[in-house]
Amino acid sequence: MSSTISAPAGDGVAEYPWERPLGAHPRGDGRVEFRVWAPHARQVVLRLGDHDIELDDAGFGIYETIAPAHAGDDYVFVLDGRELPDPCSRWQPDGIRGPSRILDPAETRGAKARHPTPPLRDLVVYELHIGTFSDQGTFDAAIEHLPGLAELGVNAIEIMPVGEFPGRHGWGYDGVYISAAQSSYGGPHGLARLVGAAHDAGLAVILDVVYNHVGASGTPALEAFGPYFTGKYSTPWGSAINYDDADCDPVREWVLQSATGWIRDFQIDGLRLDAIHAIFDQSAEHIVAALARRVHEVRGDALVIAESGLNDPRVMREPEVGGWGCDASWADDFHHAVRTLVTGELDGYYSDFGSVAGLAKAWHRPYVYDGNYSPFRRHRYGAPADDVPTDRFVVFDQDHDQVGNRAFGDRLPAPGRPLAAFCTLLSPYVPMLFMGEEYGENAPFQFFSDHIDANIAEATREGRRAEFASFAAFSKEEIPDPQDPATFERSKLTRRRDPELSRLYAELLSVRRRLPAGDVDAIEFDEAARWLRVRRGAFELAMNFASEPRRVPCPGGQSVVLATGTATAAPALGEGYVQLAPMSGALIA
Repeated sequence: MSSTISAPAGDGVAEYPWERPLGAHPRGDGRVEFRVWAPHARQVVLRLGDHDIELDDAGFGIYETIAPAHAGDDYVFVLDGRELPDPCSRWQPDGIRGPSRILDPAETRGAKARHPTPPLRDLVVYELHIGTFSDQGTFDAAIEHLPGLAELGVNAIEIMPVGEFPGRHGWGYDGVYISAAQSSYGGPHGLARLVGAAHDAGLAVILDVVYNHVGASGTPALEAFGPYFTGKYSTPWGSAINYDDADCDPVREWVLQSATGWIRDFQIDGLRLDAIHAIFDQSAEHIVAALARRVHEVRGDALVIAESGLNDPRVMREPEVGGWGCDASWADDFHHAVRTLVTGELDGYYSDFGSVAGLAKAWHRPYVYDGNYSPFRRHRYGAPADDVPTDRFVVFDQDHDQVGNRAFGDRLPAPGRPLAAFCTLLSPYVPMLFMGEEYGENAPFQFFSDHIDANIAEATREGRRAEFASFAAFSKEEIPDPQDPATFERSKLTRRRDPELSRLYAELLSVRRRLPAGDVDAIEFDEAARWLRVRRGAFELAMNFASEPRRVPCPGGQSVVLATGTATAAPALGEGYVQLAPMSGALIA
């Protein structure tokens, strides 16, 4: 006896109620559709101004209604008598404790045709934090600085997270409403103006998004709606988001609709996914893979750039070969290899680096640890990535983590900046600058927050102190209080320029466009003498990491195109070698 199973009708995909748009969506006829997932509630009411409207049960914990309303109207959901903002809110004008406000995407999409996103091989990214990038700390105030970035050679800005977070200022990694642009920065309309101005200046916009956890201030509100979190796992920052436990499908959709909304409704050109190694998901399609797929379905040239602390090339491989389909991934190892050589720092995880051989390996692929043993971790770490093109890695010599997560938020020491920039900007990878480094900014970027909950504020303060309590170097100086407004103010850019370093950055980015794409052709180094030479097409890159001058072999070199040294320490090109000053580099043709 045999049985047959008929193929499902249509495209074979059942439409569950959570797969339709969640949140508040204007219909264009003076009415708005409201949909919310609240399986824990016995009664769900929409409070729209002075009117209460009981929502209809659409199944699977989804409640919905269509009501007369307009963009700009405020609303909350009332769950068994408790007023709460919409988990899918696109606008929180009064912060995380205030009502949600209806947003019409037609007001944020812009009327102008967008520019296509630059291909990865041409991308030069500039990471910035809205609150400290200008004196005013708003989306609008950032606009005046965009043309200068484009003139320098940057073609994409990467904005640190702006999902509505507690208080007026913070790094943004403790956001609560993952689809609402921070109200103190100017809200969704301010973000839309910034995106439009960036596109007018020829800059793509990448938005840093946090889908691995939710700030502690928002956990109770989300838990009132449903099982947004799971006890199966934990993250360093609190409860793990429920991506694979019971009732996880609406939670996944909450994140996926957030990601596609930034791309579709704000014309954002790409997303940077924070710390995906802290996302736990054993589903057949990992949430990161699902996100990359959905974003690319909305817009084919939108970028999905992951931050993974696992050195796992699967993140960038195509789904057809078991990958997750992200366009690129950050590569911290390149930073560590460069920084330890130009500063001599070997504390903590830096102890795994510090050799010229490590940086030489990072010029081939930026994963120094690609399956080999890490003495710091005391186990094998990473996996080989030879099959992943070089332009799918993002590298940097400074970023918000490597500056801001230092006790005092101090930037790369000035003597090492020119050579570090030489390595990063002339590498075969996608280079990223951290705001201010292009002109030698000396203001720190410290860890700051503005938590409105006193218990969370104190826990943040004490946690920061405890993090550095065992470091002797910090025992005589008080760690900056993240809740002190002075810590935030101290982190604002001063824009005091180092003219020589500014010229170097402009020259490096100009020369970068002349270098061939793809793998480097040859790498040679001398560990004892602390020099490294890399050939890229017709160019030789010679680097001296020693504290003394070094003669570096350079067969066939005819002329010095660019050097990091001053005029008095300019490299001398001889027969088959180049003489380099301490801690300097030269590009030779």
